[in-house]
Amino acid sequence: MTWHLAPEAFDTAAATGLRRDYYDEVASRYWKRPATTEEIDEGLAGDGVELLTPPTGQFVVGRFDGEAAACGGLLMLDSGRAELTRVFLRPAFRGKKGADLLLELLEREARLLGASRLVLNTRLDLVEARSLYVRHGYREIPAYCAGPYIEICYGKHLPL
Repeated sequence: MTWHLAPEAFDTAAATGLRRDYYDEVASRYWKRPATTEEIDEGLAGDGVELLTPPTGQFVVGRFDGEAAACGGLLMLDSGRAELTRVFLRPAFRGKKGADLLLELLEREARLLGASRLVLNTRLDLVEARSLYVRHGYREIPAYCAGPYIEICYGKHLPL
């Protein structure tokens, strides 16, 4: 049983399915009820995912034994800073070290885009994600952006 992670277009069938599952999970947890198909469609419409392509960003997909299992994105905010976004593992694949591999790949891809620092924002209730980021050396930073779902921000300098 092995992982294979690589950059992939955000609009492939696998990437689209992962993005839908990501939005479904974060919205459902926030609303404390299952998100509807219409709410997922609305949340994904105009979400800026098209910027997650070089040179403005990158999108990656992870497969576990060939099955689409994980995704994550990078968005360049300025010449040296990139934002981690849409970091997600389908629940059936959690606990199989895919999250660690996903973050490692995203950090390498960020360096290839010219970033020396990664930042991210998340919600306090997403405790698993917050634990992952802290385990990988991300530390709480002052807010670098604003929005209704931004409750905590993290940052990390990337080693050369």
